[in-house]
Amino acid sequence: MTDAIPEPPPLTFDRVVLAHRVVQLGMLAGLLWKISYFVAAMEVYRRIPLRDDFFPDAMQSTNVLIAAFMATCAAIVLNIVTASRPLQLVCGAVTLLGSTVLCIHQGSYNDMTFVTTWWTALWSLWYIAGMTSTDADAFLRRAAFLSRLILSMILLGGAAGKWTGEYWSGEVFFDIYFRNRDFWLFNLLRDNLTAETLREVATWYSRKVIIVETVAGLGLWMLPARWAAAVGIVLLSSIALLSNFLLFSVLMCLIGLASVGFFAKPSKPTGPKRQTA
Repeated sequence: MTDAIPEPPPLTFDRVVLAHRVVQLGMLAGLLWKISYFVAAMEVYRRIPLRDDFFPDAMQSTNVLIAAFMATCAAIVLNIVTASRPLQLVCGAVTLLGSTVLCIHQGSYNDMTFVTTWWTALWSLWYIAGMTSTDADAFLRRAAFLSRLILSMILLGGAAGKWTGEYWSGEVFFDIYFRNRDFWLFNLLRDNLTAETLREVATWYSRKVIIVETVAGLGLWMLPARWAAAVGIVLLSSIALLSNFLLFSVLMCLIGLASVGFFAKPSKPTGPKRQTA
């Protein structure tokens, strides 16, 4: 009689490490999505230097801007591939520092890509510092809660800026997107609607954006972790898919941040123990 072949052990993975890497990949994807535009912008800045006394000399230097972008990308890549916690902390700090420079540099301060990257980098540094927690489930629940707090804040900030008469009437969206933007959705609408109907659609499109961002900003953080992750990913993806693919540079890091909710297990209810006779 031959010995039975033992069954292979079940496939397991470290949810804490995997969540960390997903967020890092989201940041890297967003920055790389931006790279063709970034390279072209750097060429323009070199040929036509800008001078604004509001910014210190270092924050007007194209070399500083390029170095900050490259250092941020390199730190994220190293953070993904290394298993050394001290090195991950250093990489997280470099990522936060690099994205800070990108947020305040004359050539990039007005780009929301680096703002969302900064908030994700801040969360990431906190996360790396806590990855040694002995209670992985509790840590991931805290991480997911903090991630959706950040998402809610960003969405609510975007909505607050749109609560104006020009946005509510659809005027802004009509001028930016509906009038002549070369994008599949707006091309389709222009080809099939009259000018009057197109203007009305722009109004309701704009109001939909305002209401959805407001509701999500006020309520996303209150949802259970996995529901918030699913809603957040769908909402963030739809922003780019229905308006401008270039917005994925802004949203990729937030999509990665939203994904943390999928790794968090719901807490088990604790109640009084049943007494038996």
